[in-house]
Amino acid sequence: MKRFIDLSLAILIALLFLIPMILIALLIRLTSSGQAIYWSKRVGYNNNIFNMPKFRTMRINSPVVATHLIKNIDEYYSPIGSFLRRTSLDELPQIFSVLKGDMSIVGPRPALFNQDDLIQLRKEKGIMKLLPGITGWAQVNGRDDLSIPEKVYYDKEYLDKKSFKFDLKIIFLTIFKVIKSSNISH
Repeated sequence: MKRFIDLSLAILIALLFLIPMILIALLIRLTSSGQAIYWSKRVGYNNNIFNMPKFRTMRINSPVVATHLIKNIDEYYSPIGSFLRRTSLDELPQIFSVLKGDMSIVGPRPALFNQDDLIQLRKEKGIMKLLPGITGWAQVNGRDDLSIPEKVYYDKEYLDKKSFKFDLKIIFLTIFKVIKSSNISH
């Protein structure tokens, strides 16, 4: 049932946002060198590595680490990168990862391949049994403001409580948080 809902929502979102995604890709290409899509190595279901697409928000040759670890992050943003991050528009291409089956609409955010501390804690809690999501319980409870142990706490809570009703709650909270640009620090 979850896969059917994921596919239905992903198709709807892809259709609704097709024109904006094309415009964003063009803006990225017009304002900075490099591809419009950045492929990020992420840890997915059963700790398998997959390539997750995002609109590129950073300049070419930026460090490949979690952005909260980069000092002077503003120096690395592309001309429209900060705006894309603040509005979460950089996440739109992940719809195609949902269609492919690498991600779900709701689940724990996929860790970067080099976030060993997050990966290890999730492994200890069994969270790797979940398909990663575009949004999740941790995102609506603090997103960038959460420490790694706090993120894993919310991921485990999601694992224990997952249901259609809980996913709907997370989706609606996500829409509200994105509109308010809540808990986005970079």
